[in-house]
Amino acid sequence: LIFGDNLLALKALEQEFTGKIKCIYIDPPYNTGSAFKQYDDGIEHSLWLSLMRDRLEILHRLLSEDGSIWVNLDDNEAHYCKVLMDEVFGRTNFVANVVWQKRTSPDMRATLGAGHDHILVYARTYERFKASFNKLPLTEEQKRQYKNPDNDPRGPWVSADYTAQGYRPNQMYRIRTPGGAEYEPPPGRCWKNIESVFLQLVTEGRIWFGRDGNSMPRKKTYLHEHKGLTAWTWWDNREVGHNQEAKKESIILFGVKDAFDTPKPERLLHRIITLATNPGDWVLDSFAGSGTTGAVAHKMGRRWIMVELGEHCHTHIIPRLKKVIDGEDPGGITKAVNWKGGGGFRYYRLGPSRNSSRF
Repeated sequence: LIFGDNLLALKALEQEFTGKIKCIYIDPPYNTGSAFKQYDDGIEHSLWLSLMRDRLEILHRLLSEDGSIWVNLDDNEAHYCKVLMDEVFGRTNFVANVVWQKRTSPDMRATLGAGHDHILVYARTYERFKASFNKLPLTEEQKRQYKNPDNDPRGPWVSADYTAQGYRPNQMYRIRTPGGAEYEPPPGRCWKNIESVFLQLVTEGRIWFGRDGNSMPRKKTYLHEHKGLTAWTWWDNREVGHNQEAKKESIILFGVKDAFDTPKPERLLHRIITLATNPGDWVLDSFAGSGTTGAVAHKMGRRWIMVELGEHCHTHIIPRLKKVIDGEDPGGITKAVNWKGGGGFRYYRLGPSRNSSRF
């Protein structure tokens, strides 16, 4: 944990960490023109972009070849930052614009109530990142969808439609079920595989014809073979949390009076760190805020670096991390990852500089 100007801190980190950071998540000031208890959030637009460029250039160098950066913004600057990141990281390394549903209901005072944030995702080297990108584990609710009505020795399974869109002559054949019913592909569709592959699947017991053996064939997928779900760019607040959830987490940690103004929910960081890293990898957040990134990374067994200039580094981040280490933080993802406490961290204070930007 580094207390001080993040540009100076990033320059110092270059000496040891260039090419070593697997995942960078930053939640910089949105430049909304608002003033919060912990920081001011309004500077001239071109200055905001200039300050971001200085930091993004160093963050680019810190990333490992298979690493990624996730930048959390709203409509005030997200689209301008996208163009800036195209320049710094290269358009070919753009991964996605994740849309996070940050609210549970619209702001009735607004013309169109803002319900989402943007999370711009860029890779250091797209192909290397793609090869190491993780899938999402099944939730308990999703696991409950797997059943075993035929007592298959391979365990619970789900079935999927065995047809595919289009017409392929070698995948247009008649199927006769064990119960004697016959099927051909519906109009505009064909079977998923050629007949020899289908017959092999039947021999292996991987085709389901319904309880009576007369239903249209469906292919089994077993729970023990499931390698996870592919993430997409729409992140529902029921899956990754929302602003109200984050505020409640902050109140539990710091009390109503001292709660952080603009925290992020732990589940949001859990999703990002799950996708982008593995245990032991380095995670960096140079706009640490209330310390959510470090707290979540710590609970998930990742090594982390955070930088924060505001005094909330001492009033919020350090007390929060101590609770995590002591196993006294019951909120956020604690139960989900079975966190019991442990570990530690080092604290560094940067010396003052005349070039400090307060950004």
